[in-house]
Amino acid sequence: MSFKIKSKENENIGIVIVEGEVDMFTSPSLRDKLLPLFEKGVKGIIVDLKGVSFMDSSGIATLVEGLQWSKKDGKGFVLTGLGTNVLNALSLTKLDNVFNIQTNADDAYKKLCES
Repeated sequence: MSFKIKSKENENIGIVIVEGEVDMFTSPSLRDKLLPLFEKGVKGIIVDLKGVSFMDSSGIATLVEGLQWSKKDGKGFVLTGLGTNVLNALSLTKLDNVFNIQTNADDAYKKLCES
């Protein structure tokens, strides 16, 4: 499966949509999409992972980095659309209790708008 990533903004909320495998080769692209959104000063970021079939430790590390940036800047950071493989990876590392995880992008968006 090929790796695709795109970002957009909706009412000062950044949305990053990821498809494919997030590994040591593709995770820098995810970081490259997240960082400008934080630098721009959006209210929060949604990372939509519903199209992600696999994520290794470098992908998880990139998400942790995004979470750290969000906490430092007082921004929201929500993961959504987690498939079984990604959720299992986060569960094994106990990070499923650390991240704000929502079922879908609409719920994540509502959560960020409320904060």
